[in-house]
Amino acid sequence: MTGAPQARSAGIRYVFPVLAGKLARFATRLRGGGSAFPGYLTNKLSPSLLPTLADQFRYGVVFVLGSNGKTTTTHMISEVLRAHGLTVFTNPTGANLPQGVTSALLADATLTGRIRADVAVLEVDEGYAADLADQLSPAVILSLNVQVDQLYRFYETERVADMMLDASTRASGHVVVNRDDPYLSKIDTTSMRGEVSFFGVSPELVASSAHGLANAADTRSGNTGTLARDAFAEVLSAQGREVAVRVGDAEAEITLPARGLHYAADAAAALTVAARVLGSDFSVSKAATGFARMAPAYGRGEVIPLRRDPAGEQVEFVMFKNAPSLQMNLDALDGSPERALMAIDEGTPDVSWLYDVDFDALRRVDVVTGEKASQLALSLEHAGVEIGVVEPDMEKAVALMRALEPAPSGRQTWFVNYELMMIGRKLLGHGDQEVARR
Repeated sequence: MTGAPQARSAGIRYVFPVLAGKLARFATRLRGGGSAFPGYLTNKLSPSLLPTLADQFRYGVVFVLGSNGKTTTTHMISEVLRAHGLTVFTNPTGANLPQGVTSALLADATLTGRIRADVAVLEVDEGYAADLADQLSPAVILSLNVQVDQLYRFYETERVADMMLDASTRASGHVVVNRDDPYLSKIDTTSMRGEVSFFGVSPELVASSAHGLANAADTRSGNTGTLARDAFAEVLSAQGREVAVRVGDAEAEITLPARGLHYAADAAAALTVAARVLGSDFSVSKAATGFARMAPAYGRGEVIPLRRDPAGEQVEFVMFKNAPSLQMNLDALDGSPERALMAIDEGTPDVSWLYDVDFDALRRVDVVTGEKASQLALSLEHAGVEIGVVEPDMEKAVALMRALEPAPSGRQTWFVNYELMMIGRKLLGHGDQEVARR
C-alpha cells in the first residue's frame, strides 16, 4: 500500500480540547484511574478531532478485531512494521473503545493535534468497530476469530461475526480474515471495498491440537465448517515458541513472544497485515527480526520476578477472558505447572462457561483467588483438579504464592483474567502499563 501525503496539522482550534484531555489524563493517572475519561472529555469538546488525528498517518490506520488475540496481534503487527523502519502509533494497554482510542492518541498528540507516526495500529472493540471506522477511515481491517465470548453483552456469536464483517466493508485498502474461522471464512468478498486476504493454520496442525483453534461453529448457514480458501500466510509447524509460516512464496522462521497455537495463528495474521500495509517493501527477514526482539504483550506470556530479586523465582502470566482463551492456553502447557495460581473476578459476570473448559492439563492449583474464587474452585474440583487454598483477596493470594517453597524450575504460572492480571502485575512491582509506542 502506498502512503498518502500527511494531512495538515489539526490547527489552533484543537489546543483547548487536546490540553483538557491531556490534563485529565495526567489527573486520572495520578489517582490510578482508568484511561477512558480523557478521551470521553476530548470527544465531547471536539467531535471532529478524532478523524483529524487519523488523517495524518502516511500508511493509514489498521483495525484489529476479534474475540481473542487483539492485544497480542496488535503488538505483533506494530513490531513487524517497526522492524521495517516505520514509526508506529498503537493503543498498547488494550483501551479499545472510542474514548480509550482517543485517550491513547492524546498521549502522543501535540497541543495542535499532530501525531508524528507513519501508521496507526489499533485494537478495536467489535461492538464499536463500524462506527469507529466511519470516523477513522481505516485502510486495513483484520478480523482474527469469532469465539464464544461476552454473551451477556453480545447475545450471539453470529452477531459478533456480523459486526466484524460489517466493519470490514469500510476498509479502503485491504481486509484480512481468518480462513479457519467458520464465520469469517464465508465472507462475501464482492461486498468489500478492499482486497480480501486470508491467513490460517495448516489442517494437520489444527487436527493435532486437543481442541483445535476453539473458534465458534457456524450455526446459521447450514455449513458448520469453513470454506476452502487459499491463505496468504499459513502456519506450517509450531514447536513451543518456534514457528514456521509460509508468507506468499517465502517461508519465515519466527519466534513467538509466548507459546501456543493461538499465538501462531495471530502471527500469521500479523504477517499478512504487515505485507498488505507495506506492499513491495515487505521483507520476510525483517519481519522475523521484528518477532525476534518482541517482548510479550503485558500479561500474555509475560515473565516477571516473584520477588525483588530479578535472578530469583519468576511468574509467568497467562491471561484469559473466556473459555476459548483459557482452553487454548491450557492446551499450550508443557506439563502441569509446578506452582499455579488461578484468578477470576467480577469483571466476568457469568462464569458458567468454566464448566466447558477441559482442565486435564492441570494437576493442582495452589491458590484460587478473585471475587469469584468459590465458583472457579468448584469448577476445578468437579474437573478433578487438586486445590490448595481458596483466598478471594488477590493481595493475600500473592503473599501465599510467595510463601510457597520455590518451584524446582524457578517459575510459577498465574492464570488470570484481565483485571486481576493488572492487579497482580502491580503487586509484583510492575503497575505501569505504558509501553513505548515507537
